[in-house]
Amino acid sequence: MASRTRRSGLASRARGGSRRRRLPMRLLLPLLLLVALMAMLMLRGYVHSEILADHRVGPPTSSDQVPKEILEGGPVIDTREEKATALDLPDRELVLTFDDGPDPVWTPKVLDMLKKHDAHAVFFITGTMASRYPDLVQRMVDEGHEIGLHTFNHPDLALQSKSRVDWELSQSQLALAGAAGIRTSLFRPPYSSYSHLMDNKSWPVTEYIGSKGYITIVNDTDSQDWRRPGVDQIIRNATPKNGDGAIVLMHDSGGDRSQTVAALDRFISGLQDDGYRFDTLTAALDAPSAHTPVAGLDALKGNAWVFLVQASEKTTGVLVAGLAVVGVLVFARLGLMLILSVAHARRVRRRGFRWGETVTEPVSVLVPAYNEAKCIEQTVRSLVASDHPIEVLVIDDGSSDGTARIVENLGLPGVRVVRQLNAGKPAALNRGIANAKYDLIVMMDGDTVFEPTTVRELVQPFGDPRVGAVAGNAKVGNRDSLIGAWQHIEYVMGFNLDRRMYDVLRCMPTIPGAVGAFRRSALERVGGMSDDTLAEDTDITMAMHRDGWHVVYAEKAVAWTEAPESVQQLWSQRYRWSYGTMQAIWKHRRSLVERGPSGRFGRVGMPLVSMFMVVAPLLAPLIDVFLLYGLVFGPTEKTIGAWLGVLAVQGVCAAYAFHLDKERMTHLLSLPLQQLLYRQLMYVVLLQSWITALTGGRLRWQKLRRTGAVGLPGAGSGAPQQPVGGRQA
Repeated sequence: MASRTRRSGLASRARGGSRRRRLPMRLLLPLLLLVALMAMLMLRGYVHSEILADHRVGPPTSSDQVPKEILEGGPVIDTREEKATALDLPDRELVLTFDDGPDPVWTPKVLDMLKKHDAHAVFFITGTMASRYPDLVQRMVDEGHEIGLHTFNHPDLALQSKSRVDWELSQSQLALAGAAGIRTSLFRPPYSSYSHLMDNKSWPVTEYIGSKGYITIVNDTDSQDWRRPGVDQIIRNATPKNGDGAIVLMHDSGGDRSQTVAALDRFISGLQDDGYRFDTLTAALDAPSAHTPVAGLDALKGNAWVFLVQASEKTTGVLVAGLAVVGVLVFARLGLMLILSVAHARRVRRRGFRWGETVTEPVSVLVPAYNEAKCIEQTVRSLVASDHPIEVLVIDDGSSDGTARIVENLGLPGVRVVRQLNAGKPAALNRGIANAKYDLIVMMDGDTVFEPTTVRELVQPFGDPRVGAVAGNAKVGNRDSLIGAWQHIEYVMGFNLDRRMYDVLRCMPTIPGAVGAFRRSALERVGGMSDDTLAEDTDITMAMHRDGWHVVYAEKAVAWTEAPESVQQLWSQRYRWSYGTMQAIWKHRRSLVERGPSGRFGRVGMPLVSMFMVVAPLLAPLIDVFLLYGLVFGPTEKTIGAWLGVLAVQGVCAAYAFHLDKERMTHLLSLPLQQLLYRQLMYVVLLQSWITALTGGRLRWQKLRRTGAVGLPGAGSGAPQQPVGGRQA
């Protein structure tokens, strides 16, 4: 029995260990998506000769090992049999050959010109171009032209191993099979020219190619159109002497081929008048076709290859478009933040600026608390030290750690505790609103510490009767760790600089839960705090805008909040924020078509919030995907330069934000690392939120573990802070 129990326990632990090792779906899906995107980019890089390409060209060598029959023979070299032969074309037979295509710009023009003159040619295609433009290869075959291979990505085969040669041939045939459903026995080596220039390096390759069943085609008339010498010179170079037959070398890809197309018209018509015929190679030699139909597994593999290449091209096109979009959004946001933040700072900091009549009336401060035993004393004591008349309502939302008892035992004046069964933060805030004495209501989190001036500064904008809500300046208190420093940068730059921008545009999306103030009348008109979303602060702010209230930012109303100290806690918090923001946007979507204040917010605020807070962060990983691709496959220098340029612009914005908030610049030393590491976590969180939203998933409230380590600046750090103001407990 004991033995069975132990075995059962071991089995249970083994099963538990297996479960613990399983990759969470929130990580698995983004990881699979990243792998798929990188695979598409790798494939795209391969067919664009950015990966595994070899652009070396070997120098000419001696030709003493090349048979005399080859050196003195014609341009058609057959090494399939034991004895190699070289054939010339019959008199007045011309075979036009075009290398390096197909090209989407020039190949159709070449084909049109050939069709105009009822001429046929041989196209020596590269596998990379055939994979990308299979419809052009099919058109070549349909119009009676012949196809030859020119390797996959154009390396000098004299410098390659046999395995690389085999790879170049097989990949090219695979592309041809997928593009036109055929194989070919014609081959032209890259960088080849005349048979008499065959040397000891290229000849063994030619022999090996023959052993694989290919006929090697060079040329005996070179138009040198790649030099772009002019139409007349191209025609002179391509014209054979004394009525001889010839294989003419031209190009339909690799650059500007306008001179080639122009020369073809005159060249073909002129030589046809002289009795020349423009045939395919096998027709000119009266030989069987070089094409063999492909069927079965080879056809399936070819079709699959072309499909994947086309998918990678389209995917990359979408990614590039997405990168352009995110680039515009990022720079637009940074530009708007800088310009409008300057305008906001000048307006609120000019001498004599006032929101209206000085607000001196008492304020009700609501502190919703759920298991905040480690933080609540510091929070309440910081409020009691306020230089503005207040009452403090701590709404205990069914805490199980004695939070309410701690507050009651403090016996602080003006502090009340309201208890309720656990119902969530929106319900706790609504309970507080119902029990509040005053018309101005400040809301904060149970882990937040206010400075003595915070409440006074927070309520001054209510001197303007149009203001319905005020956002304060939330700062990270526990910024000594690396993850805390990264959040500190995010709060100062990403949140507070944003709020200045949105204040000027009158479309601020969120009153931070850590420090915000509301008119009771405004709250009552919009129905109070709602639990329809997980971002009740964003929800209520959008509702305020739609009801016609102004929502402003009070930069001097500083609150110190405890940011998550672990990746898991940060994940939970940001997942809730991003998903809740999406819910709020969806909830208030009707503002896009409404009139009045709601319509103004819908057509100004909603697009900005959607673009800057949802779309841009979702597409922003493309910056890092292309950064990684550029670092590995090039152009490395331009990639690094572009990334550093973006980082520099962000650094300027961050430095200005830190200047406005009078923060030490030393924290910005970790900005590059934040962009490389912290930002990736935010990407995955947002992607998970999108997946949850699209699949209709539900996300429950996730309570963060508190340490109580945040106090006011100057009170020390790294441990619970000493109380500020009020009586000692």
